[in-house]
Amino acid sequence: MPMFIVLLLLLAVSAAGDEGAFVGVNIGTSVSDMPSPTQVVALLKTQQVTDVRLFDADRAMLLALANTGIKVTVTVPNNQLLAIGQSNSTAANWVAKNVAAFLPATNITAIAVGNEVLTTIPNAAPVLVSAMKFIHSALVASNLDSIVKVSTPHSSDIILDSFPPSQAFFNRTWNPILLPMLQFLQQTNSYFMLNVYPYYVYMQSNGVIALDYALFRPLPPNKEAVDSNTLLHYTNVFDAVVDACYFAMSFLNFTNVRVVVTESGWPSHGDPSAEPAATIDNADTYNSNLIRHVLNNTGTPKHPGIPVSTYIYELYNEDLKPGPTSEKNWGLFEADGTPVYTLHLTGSGVVLANDTTNQTYCIAASGVDEKLLQAALDWACGPGKVDCKPILQGQSCYDPDSVQAHASYAFNAYYHQTGMSPGSCDFKGVASITTTDPSHDSCIFTGSGGKNGSFIGSAIAPSSNSTAASGGSSSPFGSSISTFLMIVEGLLVVTTLL
Repeated sequence: MPMFIVLLLLLAVSAAGDEGAFVGVNIGTSVSDMPSPTQVVALLKTQQVTDVRLFDADRAMLLALANTGIKVTVTVPNNQLLAIGQSNSTAANWVAKNVAAFLPATNITAIAVGNEVLTTIPNAAPVLVSAMKFIHSALVASNLDSIVKVSTPHSSDIILDSFPPSQAFFNRTWNPILLPMLQFLQQTNSYFMLNVYPYYVYMQSNGVIALDYALFRPLPPNKEAVDSNTLLHYTNVFDAVVDACYFAMSFLNFTNVRVVVTESGWPSHGDPSAEPAATIDNADTYNSNLIRHVLNNTGTPKHPGIPVSTYIYELYNEDLKPGPTSEKNWGLFEADGTPVYTLHLTGSGVVLANDTTNQTYCIAASGVDEKLLQAALDWACGPGKVDCKPILQGQSCYDPDSVQAHASYAFNAYYHQTGMSPGSCDFKGVASITTTDPSHDSCIFTGSGGKNGSFIGSAIAPSSNSTAASGGSSSPFGSSISTFLMIVEGLLVVTTLL
């Protein structure tokens, strides 16, 4: 069966809290046949991923991410933490080598200092805040502190008595670390990084937590969890854990540090006897619902409307990971770029894909200059030989009367009349491929099974070096052919060729 997914993610709204939440993706590299950085970035671009988190600061990956606009969180690995936490100069050298050297071409926006330090390498905990401050001081010295935030991801295990959320508090053992850390985050306008895994909450609950509650599935009102202290209703584990963190911070008198979820996901495969919840269906359900929940900007019951930006764990299945079977199967993609399963994202408000073999469409990309879009529309309806009658006033695709909508219809018609050939959905960067059917009301887009649009046969894809099939008119819209060829060698083309 087809297993074409779309990271979706990732028409994500912007990172800033007042602009809405984003969905990003973690990129682990414990893969026996790890794609090259160029291939990784090609996949990110076709999936319209706007935010990524690296577990290091790999030079080749940072160079590959240059000039893409993708926002990058780099990581100080745990094994470097002790040295950086004890030496301001070591921290300064790390920032110079791994951050300053790549800005502004590579859009580095955050540094994660270690990962789950308190619970995985507690011997380094005493220098964690020092390391964060030294890194931040180096950013200040380089005039980068206004664009690069500093924080550290925590396991949700540091939160005790997490339900009801209003009673949650941090493990008091770590208060000598967390108090100065929260003060630092508040002073630098940074955020609390939290790793949230409802899968583990469910697995460790011995049947107390319902699977539907962990997977964001709809619950009848009498099945919702109610915080008896606040009377807030919780319909999923994710919100309850995030709010438990907010309450734990407020218990320490910090109420204005927002939470960013640096890891969340669900494994698609596990040992059938020991890990029965690790299935493709559950992974699809959880990640699809998580993405929709985050991008809807609903916030949490404690902080409704406050975005909770989240990084999906993770881009690739990591077959070299030690541990149980599930540890190797958190990815959305296999190493060759094949989607592990199909995300179901209807209603997320984001353009996304399913089967890219037979049901792809070409639409106007969001956020592009309207003049460029109009020029591309004019070309499609002129030299491109698209039948644009359906977008004339009074016709089935005239409404909504906007350049974006009309261009989408024309681009898609051209894309299909050229046989969906490589480069035919580019129009100099103002178009993108999706498998979400853009048809609406009586307006049926070519390829959806309706009658609108006309298929003229094989035409030459619009390119700055080619002529249109209509008689030699040179198209002004380059087709990113080199990028496409790079992708098809090992990756699936699903959305925009940027």
